[in-house]
Amino acid sequence: MAGHIVVGVDRSAAAKAAVQWAAADAERRHLGLRIVHVREQRPGEHARGCCANTLTSAADLARATAGGIQVTTELVAGTVVDRLLAESETADSVVLGSRGLGELAGMLAGSVSLAVAGHATGPVVIVRGPDSTKHGRVVVGYDNSEHAEAAMQYAVEHARAHGARLHVLHAWQTPIFSPYLTAWNSLLVEVYQEESRAVAENLTRWCEKNPDLDITHETLSGHPVGVLARAGAIADLVVVGSRGRGGFTSAVLGSVGHGVLHHVTCPVAVVRPRKEES
Repeated sequence: MAGHIVVGVDRSAAAKAAVQWAAADAERRHLGLRIVHVREQRPGEHARGCCANTLTSAADLARATAGGIQVTTELVAGTVVDRLLAESETADSVVLGSRGLGELAGMLAGSVSLAVAGHATGPVVIVRGPDSTKHGRVVVGYDNSEHAEAAMQYAVEHARAHGARLHVLHAWQTPIFSPYLTAWNSLLVEVYQEESRAVAENLTRWCEKNPDLDITHETLSGHPVGVLARAGAIADLVVVGSRGRGGFTSAVLGSVGHGVLHHVTCPVAVVRPRKEES
C-alpha cells in the first residue's frame, strides 16, 4: 500500500466531511494526506484563485482535525473521474464526499463518487456528511469472493487502527420455496448450508489471524442492501467488495453496490483487489 490517503475536494459540504474523515483516518493509520482539487477546463467556471482557496481551506480543516499528519495539496487539470482514478493507482485509498456541487440533491451518492468507486484501483471511501456519533463498530459484507477477501483485509486494518469491533455480515436472499418441488427445496437448503459453512470456516481463519480484534459474524436472510443499511445505522463504516458472487456486490459496481452507496448513511468503503485492472 502507498503511504498516503487521497481526498478529492470541491466547495461542497460533503467534501468538507470527506476531508475530516480522511484526516482522522490518516492520523490513526500513520499515513500522509494528499488533498486534490480537479479543475475542469470549462469557460467561466472554477477560476484558479477560487481553486486555490478551496485547497487552502481543505488543508486548514485537515490540520485542525488531525494536527500531526503531513498534508499536501495539488490543483490538477482534467476530467474529475479520470484524475481521481489516476490518483487511486498510487494511493492507499481515495476518500470522496457522497456528492459534490452540481449533483442531484435527492441522491445520497453522486455520479463522480459512483464512477470512482466502481473503477478505482484500490479502496474508495464515500462520506455522506459530518457525524459526531461514534459506535466503535465496523461492518463488512462477506460472501467468500476474492473481492470480499480484499474488503475483509481493509476492514480488519481499519478496525484495528480505530480500536473498533468488526462485525461480519453474510446475506442470504431466500428463494421462493414450492410445496410441489420437494427435491428443489431440499437442494436450496443444501446450498444455503454449504455456503454458510464455507463462510464460517473462512471467518474462523480471519479470527485466528487477528486474535487482537473483536470479530463477530452473522448470517441474515434478506436483500443485501437492506441488511447493510440496517447494520450501517449503528456503524462507523460499512465495507464491501466492488463485486462478489451475487451476495453483497455485483458486476463492477452494479445494483447492490449502487444500493449500498445510496442507502447506507454512514461512510462506505468499496474495495477492489489491487492486482485487478480497473
